[in-house]
Amino acid sequence: MAIKIAVPKEEAPGERRVALVPEVAGKLVRQGHAVAVESGAGVGAHYLDDAYEKVGAQLVERRTELLGGAQIVLKVQPPTEDEIDALPEGAVLIGFMYPHRYPERVAKMRDKKLTVFAMELVPRITRAQAMDALSSQATVAGYKAALIAADTIDRFLPMLTTAAGTIRPAQVLVLGAGVAGLQAIATAKRLGAVVSAYDVRRAAGEQVRSLGAKFLELEIDAEAEGGYARELTEEEKAKERAMVEEAIVAADIVITTANIPGRRAPILVTKDMVERMKPGSVIVDLAAESGGNCEVTQPGETVQVGDVRVVGPLNLPSALAVHASEMYAKNLHNFLELILTEEGGLELDWDDEILAGSVLVHDGEIKHAPTRELVEGGAA
Repeated sequence: MAIKIAVPKEEAPGERRVALVPEVAGKLVRQGHAVAVESGAGVGAHYLDDAYEKVGAQLVERRTELLGGAQIVLKVQPPTEDEIDALPEGAVLIGFMYPHRYPERVAKMRDKKLTVFAMELVPRITRAQAMDALSSQATVAGYKAALIAADTIDRFLPMLTTAAGTIRPAQVLVLGAGVAGLQAIATAKRLGAVVSAYDVRRAAGEQVRSLGAKFLELEIDAEAEGGYARELTEEEKAKERAMVEEAIVAADIVITTANIPGRRAPILVTKDMVERMKPGSVIVDLAAESGGNCEVTQPGETVQVGDVRVVGPLNLPSALAVHASEMYAKNLHNFLELILTEEGGLELDWDDEILAGSVLVHDGEIKHAPTRELVEGGAA
């Protein structure tokens, strides 16, 4: 019998993405699987019901009916308690889970004996790159952050030579050169800004420079015996902090992207730094959902500190729901290939480091140690 894969409509406020786009749903159908989609699930991302029907997916009006008959459920946001209640015992659930935010839901999924894979736990290894949903969605967020900054600031980003004189380009500083940061750098460069970036990982400098941006680093010889890098002295660390602070205060736009999974985002921009920035400057804080990299960030709001605007956007990937959904659906399809057999069955190989690393709950146990500690106080 075909594996039954269900895609419910996302219920989280402001969430427009869908876990499966018609193109990917069609691939699963052609592989012999039964795909059921809740009516209206793709509307927020402009994927209409008839597009799913054309590729052979079944449309289901009632969510309880959709989930009750599912063997695999694909989600973007964590399941609601009602969705967990509607799932059959032993079903496989795949999506972003944010267990540190919703420990009570993790306990509920454990008690329901669901098998839950958290896309944010997929190991960052070469073989898993095609399943790396954190990176695909961070690409969207970094791009959108640069556009928000350009839209918020009261000046041009590129240099312009006009009959009224020359307009100097905006100075953009990106803090954090991960996937989101690199996309923000690339987008700001395309818009014509002069871009600098900083990351605690010196290895990121090569990627930053390859995009035409300046990488902030002190001229320090940190090479130790054997070619390894030595730890910076306290004096060197203080000089580095001063360098970054000077760059923040001088920038027209600061985009912050530093996140630590499962923990509060680190403070990179203090209130004092914000107050010393140039009038009309803008900060876009991509870490707003996890507390913010800026001390004055208010999640979901734009606040004014002196003459500086600090933007704390939430769920930026949802703002570009079409391509965010497309990339995420492809991430899920690649993940499904690890557990769906050519014969149309379902097989979980716990020797596979991707499955073992991304499983959150299985067979009545919380498998992810930090989450288990959070929910059960470290009980095995």
